[in-house]
Amino acid sequence: MNEVKTCVGAIAGSFGVNGEVRLKSFCSEPSDISDYNPLTSEDGSKSFQLEITGQLKIGLSAKIDGIVNKEQAEQLKGTRLYAERHRFPTLNSGEYYHADLIGLKTKDMKSNEIGRVEALHDYGAGPILEIYIDQIGSTVLIPFTEKSVPNIDLKEKCIIIDPPEILK
Repeated sequence: MNEVKTCVGAIAGSFGVNGEVRLKSFCSEPSDISDYNPLTSEDGSKSFQLEITGQLKIGLSAKIDGIVNKEQAEQLKGTRLYAERHRFPTLNSGEYYHADLIGLKTKDMKSNEIGRVEALHDYGAGPILEIYIDQIGSTVLIPFTEKSVPNIDLKEKCIIIDPPEILK
């Protein structure tokens, strides 16, 4: 059985000359990425045991077992790091992992199917759902608020949205 994996970070390049890497964490608390050790590449062919060594202006610095010089670290640039989904903490009611929302079908308030969730973005003013709308063949952005998204049913893999006027 293949374990569901979720991308929790990416290696942005080398840091220094002793094999450390610049690390971008996608965790809400960036340093929590090391709690999911060992991490793997997307296809699972490579495993990474990392130790956070510092906070950088953008991201973290980390040491990865077996990486001892700048050249080895630089070869990992662009590697996305994955953790097994079952290792994530259980969330409170009304909280969701972004990865659990991607791909869910969306319906309007009358249960008419609209499309599917393509992505979840947060540019600083609050989360926004990007939804591919079948009817128009492109995506729209909808605020991820209780008013715009009154119901999420992970078991049914469906999100009920109050669509913007353009879709009514």
